[in-house]
Amino acid sequence: MLPSKIRNFSIIAHIDHGKSTLADRLLLNSGAITAREFREQILDDMDLERERGITIKARAVRIHYKDHWLNLIDTPGHIDFTYEVSKSLAACEGVLLLVDAGQGIQAQTVTNLYLAMERNLTIIPVVTKIDLPTAEPEKVRKEVAQFLNVDEQTVILSSAKSGEGAESILDAIIDRIPAPQGDPEKPLKALIFDSKYDTYQGVITYFRVMEGTLRTHDQVLMMQTGTQQEALEIGIFSPKPEAVEALGVGAVGYMTANIKEVAEVKIGDTLTLIINQQKKDF
Repeated sequence: MLPSKIRNFSIIAHIDHGKSTLADRLLLNSGAITAREFREQILDDMDLERERGITIKARAVRIHYKDHWLNLIDTPGHIDFTYEVSKSLAACEGVLLLVDAGQGIQAQTVTNLYLAMERNLTIIPVVTKIDLPTAEPEKVRKEVAQFLNVDEQTVILSSAKSGEGAESILDAIIDRIPAPQGDPEKPLKALIFDSKYDTYQGVITYFRVMEGTLRTHDQVLMMQTGTQQEALEIGIFSPKPEAVEALGVGAVGYMTANIKEVAEVKIGDTLTLIINQQKKDF
């Protein structure tokens, strides 16, 4: 997979502005899921998330669209989970800024926007829920354009429920967000942006490859914690888990390595190969 064909992005928005619905729509319109498989909040896999309609843990899913691989790293929309947003943005080059056509820009939207700006991420503004009776899409579009100091025509109007604007959003991700940079020949350097404990597999580590390549059965080292394990399985979500043999520069995926304690995986840690560190120490 060429890095030039990869785009890594997140969606940031105020709670209840339709972030999870838009994520589901992008999966449906790109063919990642079928209409029969479609269900609300498909990226939310915690009972509390589905019960309350909010996203708490980040989760990454790969979307294949127009010969590109778009890695959507889902982020929380609730103000209590700013840290979760921040660590997910570290694995991206761009974000969709979602604004409700009936409510306009909210304070929390600005908070998350500044997180993206601090990382110099490309911002793609989207006004959503334009099909609602209370919607004022053109008014909100102008408000967003003025706030970001951009041309109004760069602000995409959409309805996640009807699908209007979904294709424009997918095209904008390819056209506006830069491809990931990195040298595939350098030693492995991967950013750990999340983890999840599974009863059968132990800790599942979510990562983004910044340099080099990670392969199945590589002996890996987490530099901050010193955890050393074999990469028993690496893979991607599309949106179901799919094992692969290798992940290179720009790729976003997961790893299982028989890690039993969540404390052994630190968010923000760097994943590398044991042999690389041994060479450095020597």
